[in-house]
Order: sequence, then C-alpha cells, then structure tokens
Amino acid sequence: MKDNDTRHFRQRLLEERKNLLDELDWVETNYIGSSQRDSSGEVSGHATHLADMGTDSIERDKAFLIGDTRGDALENIDEALEKLEKGTYGVCEICEEPIARERLEAVPYAKLCLKCKTEEERAGGPSR
Repeated sequence: MKDNDTRHFRQRLLEERKNLLDELDWVETNYIGSSQRDSSGEVSGHATHLADMGTDSIERDKAFLIGDTRGDALENIDEALEKLEKGTYGVCEICEEPIARERLEAVPYAKLCLKCKTEEERAGGPSR
C-alpha cells in the first residue's frame, strides 16, 4: 500500500472511530446512564401504565444492542489501525490477496475481500 493510501485510510478509520465513540457516548448518556425515572419522565420512578414500562424496557434494550454492535465495529477499527502499523492492512485474512480499494472505501475495516466475504456469508460463517 502506498504512503498516501495509508494516510488516507488511517484518517478514514480515525474518523469512523471518533463517530462511533460519539455515538456510544450519546447512547450512554441518553439511555444506559439514565434511570427509569429519568427516561420515563415520571416523578415516582414508575411508569403510569404497563405499556409505558414495556416501551421504556424496549428502548433500553435497543440502546444496549446499539452499544454492542458499535463496540464490535470499534474493535474492528482498532484492529485495522494495528494492521496499518504492521503493514498488513488491506490484505484478506482468508486468501491473503489484496482487498479492493472500493471495498475498503465502503468498509475501511474490512477483513475479507469481496469474494471471500461472499463465500463466508453463503456458508453462514462468522462475520468479518
């Protein structure tokens, strides 16, 4: 990979990382870090109706799911940044062929080339 490509993708990954951290912070502040009373707006800490309590619970579950998936993406970005430092960024983890620039532009933390990713998805394997 050329030096200007390395700089470009490092910048892309760092921007993605910052956006994910901002999003995780927002979720933490607005959902996970707030109590049921805070999120429901109720003074007593209890929703006035069982449906309201269910809605509050679903919203908190969604927040945890968002946090989990964003956390996974953050780990992938950190791994990609390490690969940049080692000089192994942009190499498919299965076939060891270069990952197309177009794929890296779309998913800068991609671990697999499009061919291997497609085969993995067809086989129902783990997502990389």
